[in-house]
Amino acid sequence: MDIVARLKEESDVPLRSQASLSLNRALMAAGLVDRLQVTIFPVISGRTGISPILAGAGDFDLELFESRTLDGHIQELVYRPTLHV
Repeated sequence: MDIVARLKEESDVPLRSQASLSLNRALMAAGLVDRLQVTIFPVISGRTGISPILAGAGDFDLELFESRTLDGHIQELVYRPTLHV
């Protein structure tokens, strides 16, 4: 995580992480996540849903930073996470 912290500090462009849930959990636990983007697809998967995306992550408070509707149905929400104490 030291390397990621250094990259974050030295980079002129925002760093992004996608698709690696374990990496994203570790980055959040290390306090290296400035924004958490959540895209909500209007579907209920009660029988087919497997597990929450951030299962096993710490507890975080989320401050809504930005929101938009993409096609009249899908919502894109961007949060600032802070570790819940």
